[in-house]
Amino acid sequence: MITLYGSKGSGSAAAEAALELSGVAYETFDAAEWNKGPGYEALTRVNPLGQIPTLVQDDGCVMTESAAILIDLGLRHPNSWLLSTEPAQRAQQIRGLVFIAANCYAGIGIIDYPERWYPDPEKAVREQMNARSRARLHELWAMFADQFPATPWLSGERLGALDILASTVSTWSGARKALASSRPDFLALLQKVDATEPVKSVRARHWPDG
Repeated sequence: MITLYGSKGSGSAAAEAALELSGVAYETFDAAEWNKGPGYEALTRVNPLGQIPTLVQDDGCVMTESAAILIDLGLRHPNSWLLSTEPAQRAQQIRGLVFIAANCYAGIGIIDYPERWYPDPEKAVREQMNARSRARLHELWAMFADQFPATPWLSGERLGALDILASTVSTWSGARKALASSRPDFLALLQKVDATEPVKSVRARHWPDG
C-alpha cells in the first residue's frame, strides 16, 4: 500500500489528487510540523526534514517534494495523463512543475516561516519580509501565467500534474486575489481545474469552507 504523509490544507492535496488521477490505492497519515504527534514522528523517520507531502511507494521508495512526487507518479503511471508521453510537451510540463516548486512554493515558505531565513526577526523586519515576499510571489504567478498558456489545460489536452500543482499552490498567500487583477483568464483556468474531478473532491476535503 502506498503511504502519503500530509495534513488538511497543505500541499499534500496535490499528491492526493495525483494519486486519485492515477487510480492507485493509498493510505494517509496525518502528519505536520504544526501538529506534532505519532504521525509526525513516523514522518521524520522517513523524511528527516519533516516536510509534507512525503510519499512512500509500495516498493519502499521514499519521495519528497511535491513536484518530484507528481513527476514520479506520472512516470510510473503513464495512463494517468499526469505527464504527457510526447517528449517536448512532457519537458514543458516538468519545467512548469519545477517553476512552481522552486519559485512560488519557495516564496510561500519565506512568508510562512521567515525565522528560517532570518533568525528571530523583529516585528518591523518580519512585516517587511512578508510584504516583499508576497509581492514577489504574485509577480511570479503572473510570469507563470504568461509562460504556460492553457491548451486548453496547462498540461495540454487533458488535466494533468501541472494543473493539479498550480491549483494547490495558488490557494495560498493571496495569489488568487492578485491574479484576479493581473491575470483574470489564468484565474478562471485555475477555477476550472478546481471544479474538475478528482481535484474537486480533494479540495473539498482540504478546504471545506471553499
